[in-house]
Amino acid sequence: MQKTCPECGDKIIGRADKKYCSDACRNTANNKLNTDSKNLLRNTNNKLRKNYRILEALNPDDKTKTTKAKLLQAGFDFDLFTGIYTTKAGTIYYFVYDQGYLPLDGDFYALVKRN
Repeated sequence: MQKTCPECGDKIIGRADKKYCSDACRNTANNKLNTDSKNLLRNTNNKLRKNYRILEALNPDDKTKTTKAKLLQAGFDFDLFTGIYTTKAGTIYYFVYDQGYLPLDGDFYALVKRN
């Protein structure tokens, strides 16, 4: 029985357990499988990635202070974060993966990195 490539339909030559005719077909099939099927999910991930890069750029020493204006100027979106950490004292840190920020008085923010 002759096997055909599920991506392009060409004849598969080679090992008995080979699934695709070429690396290009295998890559194309995997890329289709792994793409975000919904625009909302893709756009949210892109915004989270942007927030992470902004925090990482403004916080090279793992702990620093910045202003809200600097964050907004860089395009930071305060509505998107991946986690919240509340200390025993009740202080609330917002995290984008391992980069976090703490709202302070006077439109200042403490930037931290969780290890």
